[in-house]
Amino acid sequence: MKRLGLTLVAAFCLAASTFAAGNQPTTAKWEGNINVSKLSNYLKLSSTQTEEVANICDYFTEQMGRISNSTKKQDELLKNAVYGNLKLMKKTLTSEQYSKYATLLNITLQNKGIELK
Repeated sequence: MKRLGLTLVAAFCLAASTFAAGNQPTTAKWEGNINVSKLSNYLKLSSTQTEEVANICDYFTEQMGRISNSTKKQDELLKNAVYGNLKLMKKTLTSEQYSKYATLLNITLQNKGIELK
């Protein structure tokens, strides 16, 4: 009986530590390039919007690369990069397109393990 109790406690501790490790906020390296053609198809962008979005995406990728190489203030830099990207996109996109883009960016950041504080 004692052996079964210890086994259950060990299994519980292992499960708890695995769960806790998976939920830690991180500023993982941004290794993704944004596929502007797929994004423009999804958002149904005009030709001028496509050019502007491509420039904004390039700038965002550059900023995220700098953040992953930085050792100080990563959280602040990440927040500034994401909110700066959203601000630029809001000026370029219609409200419906912006809503779709914000949702897509949020899901992408979550999937990469990047959490804004």
